[in-house]
Amino acid sequence: MDMKTLRDQARTKLKPFCRVCPVCDGSSCAGEVPGMGGLGTGSAFKANLEALAAYRLNMRTIHAVIEPDTKVSILGLELAAPIIGAPITGNVYNMGGALSEQVWAETVVKGCRDAGSIAGIGDGADPGMYISGLNSISDNEGWGIAFIKPRDNEEIIKRIQAAEEAGARAVGVDVDGAGLSTMALKGQPVGPKTPAELKTLVNCTKLPFIVKGIMTVEEAELAVEAGAAAIVVSNHGGRVLDYTPGTAEVLPEIAKRVGKSVPVLADGGVRSGTDVLKMLALGASAVLVGRPLVTGAYGGGPEGVKLVLDMMTNELRQAMILTGCASAAKVPQGILFKKNNYG
Repeated sequence: MDMKTLRDQARTKLKPFCRVCPVCDGSSCAGEVPGMGGLGTGSAFKANLEALAAYRLNMRTIHAVIEPDTKVSILGLELAAPIIGAPITGNVYNMGGALSEQVWAETVVKGCRDAGSIAGIGDGADPGMYISGLNSISDNEGWGIAFIKPRDNEEIIKRIQAAEEAGARAVGVDVDGAGLSTMALKGQPVGPKTPAELKTLVNCTKLPFIVKGIMTVEEAELAVEAGAAAIVVSNHGGRVLDYTPGTAEVLPEIAKRVGKSVPVLADGGVRSGTDVLKMLALGASAVLVGRPLVTGAYGGGPEGVKLVLDMMTNELRQAMILTGCASAAKVPQGILFKKNNYG
């Protein structure tokens, strides 16, 4: 299988919910929520890509880095590359339903595992979506991370316990899902979390607890103070609030403030291995990738997911060679050149 075949097959199965555009920048799907687009004008979706595009890479070829190490260790997880499958649910109303929720979860969890990565499974308005993800984690010897929507704490704790029973390696709450219109449409109440509520959730499990959806330094500090084992800098793909900054704009200051205390992960607009390298240079320990894996799963099943991740890892490796980075675990910010420096 090659990428052209993968994309052609995905385009057929995803039509008209996703066009599988040559550049996945949210232009064609702006406002399509439910769907694959960004909320409202799509500005926040586009800002994620624009923020990454504002950085160039300083090419360096006088050095001894010939075989760069893409492997990283995060929360006790040994990964072939710092690329994790983002938690995604809602195939029927976001992607057209050519794959059932169970098949989708099985596809992504297995594909990520085969690539030496790990997948996040998501939570949705239909309880069956979360259960499908947990079944896939259980079938893959617990190799997955369960992310739960910011429901009432009592409901979250039930889902954390279910994740523990499935053998999940970590759990988290995507607090950025607090305003999801799709949840509201399905009568599933979600909302913000107080620091005290987060602390209660952290203390209810022995699993590493991840807070996903951090976009300010202040909230990063609150998550760390609550006991989070890691945070994810994310604006939920631009799907919950129009006109937010791109994640790459806020990542450096957040990583500077709390990066020595907890791993800082990031998502938003990551489409290639060079995007991964930029995020690492801006302070991320790893990235979460969503839309590229949708193309992989719909275009080629688990093998398609693995193909996308392998391609991104190879791009990352090549970019590391050409910037003189020996290890993905230690990427210096000096490899970046800000586009605005020359207009």
